[in-house]
Amino acid sequence: MANPTIVLLPVWGAGHFMPMLQAGKQLLASSSRPLSLTVLLMLAPTAQSASDISEHIHREEAASALDIHFHHLPDVKLPTDHSGVEEFLSRAVQLHVPHLRAAIIGLTCPVAALVVDIFCMPALDVSRELAVPAYVYFTSSAAMLSLLLRSPALDDEVVVEFKEMEGTLDLPGLPPVPPSVLPGTLLEWKSPTYKWFVYTGRRYVEASGIIVNMVVELEPRVLAAIAEGRCTRGARAPTVYPIGPVLALRPPAHAEEQPHECLRWLDAQPSASVLFLCFGSKGFLTKPQAHEIARGMERSGHRFLWVLRGLPADISRGAGDPSDANLAELLPGGFLGETKKRGLVWPKRAPQKEILAHASVGGFVTHCGWNSILESLWFGVPMLPWPLRAEQHFSAFTLVYDMGVAVPLKVDRKRDNFVEAAELERAVRSLMGGGEEGRKAKEKAMEMMVVCRKAMDHGGSSCASVKRLSEDLLGGAVVLPNV
Repeated sequence: MANPTIVLLPVWGAGHFMPMLQAGKQLLASSSRPLSLTVLLMLAPTAQSASDISEHIHREEAASALDIHFHHLPDVKLPTDHSGVEEFLSRAVQLHVPHLRAAIIGLTCPVAALVVDIFCMPALDVSRELAVPAYVYFTSSAAMLSLLLRSPALDDEVVVEFKEMEGTLDLPGLPPVPPSVLPGTLLEWKSPTYKWFVYTGRRYVEASGIIVNMVVELEPRVLAAIAEGRCTRGARAPTVYPIGPVLALRPPAHAEEQPHECLRWLDAQPSASVLFLCFGSKGFLTKPQAHEIARGMERSGHRFLWVLRGLPADISRGAGDPSDANLAELLPGGFLGETKKRGLVWPKRAPQKEILAHASVGGFVTHCGWNSILESLWFGVPMLPWPLRAEQHFSAFTLVYDMGVAVPLKVDRKRDNFVEAAELERAVRSLMGGGEEGRKAKEKAMEMMVVCRKAMDHGGSSCASVKRLSEDLLGGAVVLPNV
């Protein structure tokens, strides 16, 4: 009989697709018996997403020695009348359910599990019908997982909209949570996507397990609260497997390989002296905000490497990657000349992981995407959180008040996450200038770096969790009727 396979159902964003695939590869590498991966690909919503995924698949097929197979599901007409990403993803998966079922039934090997992304809960109908164990691959923090698990109870308990309530929310394992830091979806009760969010949290308890891109030692109180049923009204929560940080780190560059210009610039800077500003693969800035950052950095007096991107070519469609920035158009006149000796503004994509790994980098202004946070922790770089969307405001709160690896930055959410120059200057001086607040964040970030690396070592907590998960998958493999 053929080796069992793990079926992955990822979504399209690079921050979801690539970590899930990387986690699958870790499972294959750690399994005591041969396993394969079957990656089912849904129709991508944009040409850019389709191109990015296609390029990544091509690299995997050319370079990976592991048993990985990619299968495109038949196209469906994706919803265009959705109110948010949670609704869009859930309904898109709903439309793919018949094709998902047919693809799994058509496999000629035992199926160890169906592993789905965060908002792919309609796929659980297929796993239940076929008696295939279902797992969620969670591409965010344990704190965010606790919020999703707790959302059905909060929906019943809180009688006013969260944005209107007084006081704080009780999320077991976390400090009191101000409603103002909740994901935007939870602040709009009347929106259909709010109902899909709660629906997702309600269905999580049906999963056989939840695979979290996190290290147990980073969020021990939250994970304990989940395991004890404090987030699910006393009911047993699915087993949580913290296997992070899942990072696709590049091997060291060959001696003949020319370093990136940003890295060459960093080579000339003192140790831990540079503040790195980068807002993710989808982050871009308006001219007024770019001017505020320029003034704040100029007045702070600190060295900086700023990845500044421009608006997408077609912003009206709400999708697409940022464009290369026109620095003369976005920045105040004279700024580049005045800061030339201590700053570099880079208008294109930059190698974020390699920059964070550089000894000259001492702080990171981040949009709080989960992969960026993990990369910062892996390299021991403290953060200034500047959230932009989705769960990022909630992640920013946990970085400061739970993990202690960040200095708070006042972000005006009502003004499209605007930050004043004076506030940025204050926060930069606090993080980079040797004050008590910055010193504590730096020390904590270095502690987290050690924790992350120990977790991934042989015998570490994440390594052990991956092995336990691979054995549980092998033990639950199902031979479908047609095999």
